[in-house]
Amino acid sequence: MHIFQDNLLQEQCLTLAEYKTLLMKQLLFALLAIGTAILIFSFQNNLKQPAEMKQYWLVLLKRGPNRGQDSAAAAKIQSAHMANMDRMHAAGKLVMAGPIGDKSDLRGIFIMDVANREELDALIAKDSALITGRLEAEVHSWWTEKGNYVFK
Repeated sequence: MHIFQDNLLQEQCLTLAEYKTLLMKQLLFALLAIGTAILIFSFQNNLKQPAEMKQYWLVLLKRGPNRGQDSAAAAKIQSAHMANMDRMHAAGKLVMAGPIGDKSDLRGIFIMDVANREELDALIAKDSALITGRLEAEVHSWWTEKGNYVFK
């Protein structure tokens, strides 16, 4: 037996059996602590990795200040507005669009898939309803998990 062990036995008046039990408890505690640390580390590494995010652009189309056109002019503006939407969709830039069905100032939305705000601004600047002031655009960047949503 080592000197340390002999001194511990003498100071605490432990029998050899009690000393072995104490050592076993300490060893078990150490193993339990190490096992818990390994489990925690393993759990943290197996958590879902942060999702890769994709940026889209949400364009809120609101009533503009210039809505006094006669019905023929309004129809022509609307037709050109729809043609611009068709062009943006064909180019893969407009992924979803639609009107708002209530009587609020919010008239419709676009969800756009473009590289940046400048590209978005260039595309919507060609829209007849925005050019004439029949509609105004409020633009927001919108992020979602890449591949999680499919727009058709």
